[in-house]
Amino acid sequence: MNGNSTRVQNDVSKEKLMQDLQLVVSDAEELLKATAGQAGDKVSAARERIQESLSTARARLSEAQEAMLEKTKQAARATDEYVHENPWRAVGIAAGVGLVVGMLISRGR
Repeated sequence: MNGNSTRVQNDVSKEKLMQDLQLVVSDAEELLKATAGQAGDKVSAARERIQESLSTARARLSEAQEAMLEKTKQAARATDEYVHENPWRAVGIAAGVGLVVGMLISRGR
């Protein structure tokens, strides 16, 4: 595996992790709403801690998403620049990848 393939897999894994964390945050918010009527000092303290943790998690998720979006934009710009600087090489690479994918697809049938 080359570095680009590993980087793409890491980006996909990070995106999946962010989606999973967003789901956890959403579920925790629903749980807080569902237990809003519960009384008691311990419950109130726990609710406050959870709300603070959720706020922190939400902010970090937002920062991570922005960072991932910026990296994606940078990769797209770099790819665009490479293709403009090396159009025939890019066509050759695309043809080679297409050939390999075609062979793999035909082999699987």
